[in-house]
Amino acid sequence: MQSKRYTLFFFMTIAILTLLLAAGTYSPVEAGSKQGNGHGKEQGKGHGGGRHWTYEGETGPAHWGELSPDYAACSKGKRQSPVDIANPVEAELPALKFNYKKSRELAVLNNGHAIQVNASKGNTLKAGKSEFELLQFHFHSPSEHTLNGKHYAMEVHFVHKDGAGNLAVVGAFIEEGKHNAAYDKIWRHMPKEAGKKKILLTSYNTPELLPKNKDYYRYPGSLTTPPCTESVTWLVLKTPIQLSKKQIDEYRAVLNHTNRPVQPLNNRLILEKD
Repeated sequence: MQSKRYTLFFFMTIAILTLLLAAGTYSPVEAGSKQGNGHGKEQGKGHGGGRHWTYEGETGPAHWGELSPDYAACSKGKRQSPVDIANPVEAELPALKFNYKKSRELAVLNNGHAIQVNASKGNTLKAGKSEFELLQFHFHSPSEHTLNGKHYAMEVHFVHKDGAGNLAVVGAFIEEGKHNAAYDKIWRHMPKEAGKKKILLTSYNTPELLPKNKDYYRYPGSLTTPPCTESVTWLVLKTPIQLSKKQIDEYRAVLNHTNRPVQPLNNRLILEKD
């Protein structure tokens, strides 16, 4: 009788596991998988289960498209970013209206590819009739976009999303110049190790992070990190931000050479607002 009970229990267990696997609710692999990084709320989450990628070697930008089917656009896409900004076409573009508020709490994290700051809710960008909410901003060193073939020391990307899931990324070049006190709190709390996060509980004036002049270049592009999804409207500010040599060196001591090479423009127009 006891043997029959064990047999019945065994077959019931197999049946339950089979149903769970078929429904996709159980996977012995998921616990150890690493998701690809992108320009979402928190890089490393929400962009598929592709392989780990880097900025050099066999897992560097030249090989991103080979690492996972989810990353196919990195090698096969025709509207990839970043690009060299050259010969822009003047156009009547709407002014960018930033409604960034003082934040009382910001999460600063080192995701292994960039120092990223997750924004609190309520910071919005309006471009024409479209309104986007700021999700996060992060840094690349040196710059990803180039201007007439020239790299800047760094670049910061302010990532926004609208209600339909469309992304608008505001890029700002960073050049060596005067000390920029607006970035002091981020720099003081910048995690040195990948995977670490620190919370800023003090009042933080997000609008001061942007240059006063908001004229910009616009073009259709992609995420500059895997999965390189081509669903991004790029708004690259014409006026660079200045950081001191010490501030730039402090960032580079943590993360450097974190930029994807420029990609072919492929007949896309870069529009310019002045």
